[in-house]
Amino acid sequence: MIRIGVDAMGGDNIPENVILGTAAYCASCISDTEVTLIGDKEKITEACQQNGLNPGNFCIEHASETIGMGEHPVESYMKKTDSSIVKGFRMLSDGRIDVFAGAGNTGAMSVGAVYGIRPLTGISKPCIPIVIPCLDGTFTVMLDVGMNPECKPDSLYQYAVLGSIYAKEYLKVQNPSVALLNIGAEEEKGSMALRETYKLLSYTKGINFKGNIEPREMFLSSKADVIVTDGFVGNIVLKVVEGVYDTLTAAGMKNEALEKFNYEMYGGTPVLGAGAPVVIGHGASSPLAISNMIKKAADTVRIGLIDKIKRSFENYGN
Repeated sequence: MIRIGVDAMGGDNIPENVILGTAAYCASCISDTEVTLIGDKEKITEACQQNGLNPGNFCIEHASETIGMGEHPVESYMKKTDSSIVKGFRMLSDGRIDVFAGAGNTGAMSVGAVYGIRPLTGISKPCIPIVIPCLDGTFTVMLDVGMNPECKPDSLYQYAVLGSIYAKEYLKVQNPSVALLNIGAEEEKGSMALRETYKLLSYTKGINFKGNIEPREMFLSSKADVIVTDGFVGNIVLKVVEGVYDTLTAAGMKNEALEKFNYEMYGGTPVLGAGAPVVIGHGASSPLAISNMIKKAADTVRIGLIDKIKRSFENYGN
């Protein structure tokens, strides 16, 4: 049985969206999972009743506090010890759940992934990947997309390793190619951190490094299976893509390729490098996105992603 903890107080329109998404997942999931909603029991019960759902059908772990989307991540995590996020990481650390998933304050989720359960040995900063669909039907993994706004070369190097492992497991690419997101293809382009990372990756055995890639090359075809960047640039790219999707959809454009950029269909993404399975969803998650986030959480445990990262990371000399 896969035990999934879900932050019921994370994201927009809480806890209603989380409850409806959880109900949709439970109605369609296979029987090897058990979901626990973590949050204010009174509010969860009230939301269930308002939506015609029996609160008795849900496992609920009461948490009296909530970390808001705009709160300072470290300060709120340290002070709000009975918040749904802190309690979720505590349950994960204690072995009461197998994976923790939430669409709340990304910074607080990041703090929990570092201090609540600790990163894997050899990894200084866990990161968040996304899978980018390309027009020709291929896919590319990009990381980090928001967990670490500032990165030194050693962290970017680790992202290249983590991204390669993730591409092997989720995209089934045997020898993933890796590129650095930059303003030009030349080796001397970009910041000092990017130039130093370029040198590191060029001389590393086991990483199929292809050099730099420009943002305009990312979406027609997978010029690289893994694209490495820091969390600041990655998050900007992610939000620009979301904005373009929303704009074209609002303009009435309907296209199969365009719909692949709908975040609702992906739900969430695992935190790579964390010491236990953690999945982060979009702050604006709809019930459909929440349902898919929970599915991704179950899949992360089912394929044993953490153990595979542990074993694979050793092969890169770390």
